[in-house]
Amino acid sequence: MVQESQNRLKHFAALKSKYQATQYQDSLPVSLLYLILRKLDLGIELIDLESNWLGESKLEETLEVIKQEQQYRVQEFGNLEFEFSKLKSKYKATKHDVSWESSRLYFILLKLESGNSLSDSEVKWLRSNGLYETNQIAQEVKRFTQLKYKYKATQYQDSYPESKLYQILKKLEVTESLSNSEYNWLINNELFETAEIFQQQESVKETHFAQLREKYQANKHKHLDLSLSSPLYPILQNIDAKDNLSESEINWLEQQGISETIAIAQELEQTREFAALKAKYKATEYQDSSPKSHFYKILKSIELSNQLGEQDINFLKKRKLTEIIEIANEKYASTLKSKIDLRELLNESEIDWLQNNRREDIIILAQQKHFAILKRKYRLIYLSLALEPFYAIMVKLEKKQRLDPKLVLQLMEEELLSPGGEIALAYYRLEAEFYEQEFHRTGNKWDIPTASSYWRKAHEPEQALKLTNLDLNQIRESKLKSAISVTRGAAFRDMDNLADAEICAKKAMEYHPDSHQPYTLMGAICYDKSDYEKGDYWYEQAIRRGAKPEDIDDERKRVVRSTKDENKRHEAAEYLLKKDSKRYSWAKSYLKKSQDNGK
Repeated sequence: MVQESQNRLKHFAALKSKYQATQYQDSLPVSLLYLILRKLDLGIELIDLESNWLGESKLEETLEVIKQEQQYRVQEFGNLEFEFSKLKSKYKATKHDVSWESSRLYFILLKLESGNSLSDSEVKWLRSNGLYETNQIAQEVKRFTQLKYKYKATQYQDSYPESKLYQILKKLEVTESLSNSEYNWLINNELFETAEIFQQQESVKETHFAQLREKYQANKHKHLDLSLSSPLYPILQNIDAKDNLSESEINWLEQQGISETIAIAQELEQTREFAALKAKYKATEYQDSSPKSHFYKILKSIELSNQLGEQDINFLKKRKLTEIIEIANEKYASTLKSKIDLRELLNESEIDWLQNNRREDIIILAQQKHFAILKRKYRLIYLSLALEPFYAIMVKLEKKQRLDPKLVLQLMEEELLSPGGEIALAYYRLEAEFYEQEFHRTGNKWDIPTASSYWRKAHEPEQALKLTNLDLNQIRESKLKSAISVTRGAAFRDMDNLADAEICAKKAMEYHPDSHQPYTLMGAICYDKSDYEKGDYWYEQAIRRGAKPEDIDDERKRVVRSTKDENKRHEAAEYLLKKDSKRYSWAKSYLKKSQDNGK
């Protein structure tokens, strides 16, 4: 009890000295002044009664000390708040809007600012409060501090990741060369031990560079830049690390004339590829690892899904590597399947390979896919046609090969040679080209009207006119001149040039008056002109000269069907029905079509 009383007396005396109240005589622990001074020392604000008492007790100096202390506290409070705001901005923590007095953040940021690492619980606290950027900076600060210890730069106070020293130390960590300005920065900041470590690194790299130049034969060229900043050093490092050279690196070596290094690098690359291919195709028992080996070329070809040649197959058989032959064949077959799926055509050598390897399944697949493509091309997709013989027919047409009479008959049976059909046009075009070539080859002028007729059926009357543009006076045979004139006039008619068509028809009559063909042509021309009675007259003349009545009726039907003008077609149909409604009953369909179109 006595000791406690003495301690209070000492404490009271100390407080009176601190707050300049030593003139106050009362030194009892129960003194009112002792209570006031203890409150002040604890930072507790005085009430008015207490402040007044100090004034009344003439303790003005004490009041002044209290006033100064309060001002200091207000100023210091502001300073702390300002520093906290700056630290939050610096360490990307501005979204954490709390008072510095109650937040753990102030303490954490001060730890970072002083270069200290955070505890696990502090890192966890940052994450739980969504301060991921702050945490990232903290990790960088930690790494920076570790690098400063490692590279003897702890005397440098700044630990913020944006410091120039941090960038330098990161370079040293990966043994990257420093620039002259960076090295001078170390010297200017008296980081001599750090600079010495850099010099040691450079010395090691120079030795390594020299060894690599020797190893990869890059020492023969005196003009080369042998500094560590030369592109040659990282290129040689890549080679030594078993990395393949890039195109730009090869180009640089070629520009420097370092062909020996390129050859070594490429051989190493091929050796690695050879080993990988042997492992892939389970041929590691094959001892030769040189990329010059024929086996390497075979494996590369297989990797590209190419077909094995006879020499390659014999090579593999002799070395009992038949499993690789099977793998190669399967890969090549898959490649052909993919080609078919992409709607690409197989060439003859590919089909021969499939036949020789008994892959009829792929051949049939190729034919089916190609058949579907050709059906679309020839607009036959709606027809259910058998693969044979129609696939063979269309393949011949694609290759511009003439059809055998048997195949033509099958087209006729399926009504695939009707006018205007794509397959019919292709067939007629081939026939036209054949007879035109025969004319030029043999000089047989009877091939001219035949070829012209096919050109017209192929819907190419221009070619017929070009072929028949002849001086008929040079031809003696009247029948031939008449036949050429008729087919030429028909071509003019196809192009709606009725005037020239009529001239040709009349010339044909002059050349061969007994032929029914010129008269048939005249009948069609008159029908085109809507002069039906005169057309019938010419048709009658054709019948008198040997034309069959049913053929003339078919001609009338063709004329009406091919008439482009709807009104004229209707007019012709009405005329024929009035003429003989039973004989020309087919014309009713054209009346119906006209009525339907008029609705």
